[in-house]
Amino acid sequence: MHYGYGYFEEERLKKSSDLKLWHRIMIYVAPRWLEVAGAIVLSLVITGCSLALPHLIRRAIDDFIVNSELDTVARLAGVSDLALIFLILLVTGFAANFLQVIVLEWTGQQIMHRMRQDLFSHMLSLETAFFNRNPVGKLVTRLTNDIQNMHEMFTSVIVTLFNDMVRIAGILVILCLMNWRLALIMMLLIPVIIFNTVLFSRLARLAFREIRTQLARINAFLQESLSGISIIQLFAREEDTRSRFGELNETFLQRCFYQIKIFALFMPMLELLSAVAVALIIWYGGGQIIRERMSMGELVAFLTYMRLFFQPLRDLSQKYSIVQSSLASAERIFQLLDTDRNLPTAAAPKKAAVIRGGIEFEGVTFGYEKAQPVVKELTFRAEPGETVAIVGSTGAGKTTIINLLERFYDPDRGRILLDGIDLKELAPEDLRQQIGLVMQEVYIFPATFRENIVMDQTLSPKRLDEIIEAAQLTDFIRSLPRGLLTMIGEGGQDLSAGQRQLLALARVLSRDPRILVLDEATSSVDTETEMLIEKALAATMANRTSIIIAHRLSTIRRADRIVVMERGRIVEEGDHESLMAKGGIYHHLQLLQNGES
Repeated sequence: MHYGYGYFEEERLKKSSDLKLWHRIMIYVAPRWLEVAGAIVLSLVITGCSLALPHLIRRAIDDFIVNSELDTVARLAGVSDLALIFLILLVTGFAANFLQVIVLEWTGQQIMHRMRQDLFSHMLSLETAFFNRNPVGKLVTRLTNDIQNMHEMFTSVIVTLFNDMVRIAGILVILCLMNWRLALIMMLLIPVIIFNTVLFSRLARLAFREIRTQLARINAFLQESLSGISIIQLFAREEDTRSRFGELNETFLQRCFYQIKIFALFMPMLELLSAVAVALIIWYGGGQIIRERMSMGELVAFLTYMRLFFQPLRDLSQKYSIVQSSLASAERIFQLLDTDRNLPTAAAPKKAAVIRGGIEFEGVTFGYEKAQPVVKELTFRAEPGETVAIVGSTGAGKTTIINLLERFYDPDRGRILLDGIDLKELAPEDLRQQIGLVMQEVYIFPATFRENIVMDQTLSPKRLDEIIEAAQLTDFIRSLPRGLLTMIGEGGQDLSAGQRQLLALARVLSRDPRILVLDEATSSVDTETEMLIEKALAATMANRTSIIIAHRLSTIRRADRIVVMERGRIVEEGDHESLMAKGGIYHHLQLLQNGES
């Protein structure tokens, strides 16, 4: 297993400032401003109801319960009225809270839906090199775990954080109005609370960043391990793989424990400050009552407000955990969204009136690592309608030619032309629409056989029948339980390697491109299936410029021209007979394949 460049990108993640992160987050929130405004209004209602309750308790104690000037009936009536108002405020607060949860959940889901769609759409537009550098497991983590973390922040934090801040400010104002001297004593604790909160915020962000990084590592390792499970079992690498996963899992556990330690320190600190506040209130307030400068109701209300004051602070500690985890996820999401597509597109792409299919490589040099070029000063031309076969030993650069022709990469030097137009001046979508690619590994969509052939094309039933017949798929489709409507791929009927190749050829025919590229299309099929593929190839290659790459030299004898590559350069060129007569590398490859020395 290897992790490559992308695995260590996590370690080099730039720490974005909170202000920039919040600005970008708010861009996603802005279209839902009406729902957020409604949630804020409901938040004010909830806060108002909760702040009114201690005031009712103070009035009940001072005006009625301990007021000996009123008779018993008046005191009971006053307490009953305040109890009814108390109950109404509780019901109102509950209803507002209920509606707020619904609004926030709906809004959060809508925001996450847009963010997930934007992220996936951006990933689809990235160049192939990006996916070579980044493990699939890490990218899956971005679209699943990180997006879910963001959802928790939207539903649990953004509006309720505002709610808590309003509540804290309201409590401080009420306490100052009730008894400014006692409120001033309470405010001496605020700098300590702020310091504790800021310190926790920084430590929590670091802890959650490390947790998200390690989780991405685990996902990447799992993806690689499970996709290669047969190789692991074949070479008896279970113990080594188990050991590596154990190391990753242990590191993840330790980083989770570190985050727990931070919370274990922060929460008791809040409890300690709350106990200190209560002690100060009892000490100072009790003395004021004894001196008859403060009523019993005010003291009870003060104690109740202090409980309400520390409750949102405790909630804030939990919300901070969500916020810090979400901001750590946001850093990664926006880092991925900021990833440059790298392959530049022309401001005004050219579009040929008629694509003839002429291909020309002019002095092309390219390497996946620039210091190690794979193809060097490559120059050759394929005329419209010509079939050119490219052969050579493994690592000669054959597949790289396809990657360059499809413009998955751009040459480091030189240029590639289609009908005399540089590929860089064409829109990538238009270019790839004109190239039909058949790889050794054919991707099957979990859909019907028909959908796997037509893709996004609109074909008449007659044209579809012609394509199926040309691709030698008629008999096979008739044998399927539901014919073209049979589900294939994941969760459906499986296909053999040869059947997949025929399906890929049918896809090419449905798009009717001017250029056909075959990359090892018949390297892993039996002789009978190869004969079917050969017939399908004859129909597919007709009137098209064809580039064939194959290890089986028997499949390229029909080529108009054969290009022999060695270490990234063209070393021989000609038809089969002339190259065999020359007695060079091509002749040597033929002898090796025929079992001769």
